[in-house]
Amino acid sequence: MTTSPGFQEFETSAFRLIAAPFTPFHADGSLAVDMIEKYADSLLADGVAGVFVCGTTGEGMSLTIAERKRVAEAWSKAAVGKLELIVHVGHTSLEESRHLAEHAEGIGANGIATIGPVFYPPASPEAWLEYCARIASAARQTAFYYYHMPSMSKIGFTASSLLPRMLELIPNFKGIKFTHEDLPDYKKCLDLSGGNCEIFFGRDELLLEGLELGAVSAVGSTYNFAAPLSLNLARLFREGKKEDAAASQRVCNRAIDSMIRHGGLAGIRATLGLSGLDCGPMRLPLASISRQELKSLETELLDIGYFELIQEARDAVAST
Repeated sequence: MTTSPGFQEFETSAFRLIAAPFTPFHADGSLAVDMIEKYADSLLADGVAGVFVCGTTGEGMSLTIAERKRVAEAWSKAAVGKLELIVHVGHTSLEESRHLAEHAEGIGANGIATIGPVFYPPASPEAWLEYCARIASAARQTAFYYYHMPSMSKIGFTASSLLPRMLELIPNFKGIKFTHEDLPDYKKCLDLSGGNCEIFFGRDELLLEGLELGAVSAVGSTYNFAAPLSLNLARLFREGKKEDAAASQRVCNRAIDSMIRHGGLAGIRATLGLSGLDCGPMRLPLASISRQELKSLETELLDIGYFELIQEARDAVAST
């Protein structure tokens, strides 16, 4: 896969966003991979630099192995030469993770990632490090990222305590997707990285705090539709307009609060639909929000002028 210009210029790039796409489903729950090309074009038009597929937002753990491979293949075809592609390969089975890692490398993914175990906790940091090393070794020519999200995994170790050993043990280790509220740990990861790996910031509602700590990239769910708003926020911060950046973050957080109250991840998927890209229903055990909830969510977002602000930010980013 040809690396996108944004990623080739990583060393000098001020800030870039990676979207965590939703997996598109038909009304009957089957995959709707035919819409991924349109999805990719929409993200590219909004300034998104890459995609992190089949992760939490993409409901990867609710897909079969065959489905995950189909989704990854569709994104590879749609993203080639345009967007960086990182495929989440985490699974409760180490061998299935290795199989997915090998497949991701075979289709030209730029990176693979694995979340911490979601059922059995690792016996020790060393056991988890060995687990990651075995996954990474199945795709030796592909960048490997550790997906740090303690709210969904059984990892009790700080990311900063694991990072130095990952750099030592995993030749293709390239960084961490840090989805946690422990900002001191995030800062320590940035300090320890020494420019040798990337620490993606993973909490959309804390993006400004991440920028203040030194984040140069972020992965998130709301970047599926609100990337222009977040890119403009980063521009304002970079230009020293911190009050304007803070005001933008407050708008983002008001919208995110509405989405969380109206279904959480399902509310974010619904907002993508309200933005013009309907990815279908959630997959059990999750569930789509009701029509009444959708109407309430839409009303709240319209009341704060969310979609208008996204368009204004889109225009502002396009003019820079």
